Amino acid sequence: MSLFPETQPLQSGDLPAEDGHLVHWETFGTASRPAMLLLHGGPGGGVRPRMPRLFDPDRWHIIAMDQRGAGRSRPHAGDDVAALTDNTTAHLIHDIERLRARLSIGQWHVFGSSWGTTLALAYAQAYPANVSGLILAAIATTTRKEIDFLYGGAGMFLPEAFEAFQAGAPEGASGVGLAAAYGDRLISADPIVQSDAAKAWCRWEESVIAVDPRAEPATRYEDPRFRLGFARVVTHYFRNLAWLDTPILDRMDRIAHLPAVLINSRLDLSVPFVAAWNVHRAMPHSQLVAIPGSLHGTLYGPLSDAVMSAGEQFANSNGRAG
Repeated sequence: MSLFPETQPLQSGDLPAEDGHLVHWETFGTASRPAMLLLHGGPGGGVRPRMPRLFDPDRWHIIAMDQRGAGRSRPHAGDDVAALTDNTTAHLIHDIERLRARLSIGQWHVFGSSWGTTLALAYAQAYPANVSGLILAAIATTTRKEIDFLYGGAGMFLPEAFEAFQAGAPEGASGVGLAAAYGDRLISADPIVQSDAAKAWCRWEESVIAVDPRAEPATRYEDPRFRLGFARVVTHYFRNLAWLDTPILDRMDRIAHLPAVLINSRLDLSVPFVAAWNVHRAMPHSQLVAIPGSLHGTLYGPLSDAVMSAGEQFANSNGRAG
């Protein structure tokens, strides 16, 4: 399937400054149609231009938001470490609710990719009455086990890349400890230390994604500003396990009634399939779509096809997933 045609934004703007942050948003599609909120990955990845094209602009009112420190939100973490202050999952959930109120939306559907699935689940659990349904692709719940695997266990499959990754912050223990060690280096007073850490962090991220031969090159990592900002935000969140004091899976009863389509590659090293399975088991009205291989990206290939199909299912059935 090809992505839907590119369209010009209907509206764009920044939420009024809070905590020193300006949060950028845009809308696309048809304002009279059901709303679909897009939550990007990373954390720190920002909304990519092709992301709104996963949904039919004639059938959806598509809302994209750059999370704090990322994309066109300000300050950008690649420019200023102040972007990490007052930047937690709770702050992002608050921003999502501010945006819903700003756009006068009653209920909306929520699409999340990778880290965006954690944020989508956490938001839905905080405001279940405001969510009509979920489309989640490359699913993460940001547990210690998941972070320890991504920055530790996955090294068993990529030993040469993982040795180089560990060498970039040898003081850090495997797993969450590496995220913490890199996080310290990324806010060092020495810009060379910062730059070297950002390069090493993003090389590992790229190595994990590139396991699947269908993966597109991660060209964003070539941009020094993006690279530094992305690495700063992701280590900031993952060293703190996203401040999820109550784990996502312990609050699934709040959203068990929601329709959902859950999409994951069977062998994705970034987000092992068990997270999708656990969410599926806790949501009786969910569909679980298993994609062969280890693909992680949702803007091309079979993951994007599955997301687009899910969007069409919801649109065809008045917000239901089947």
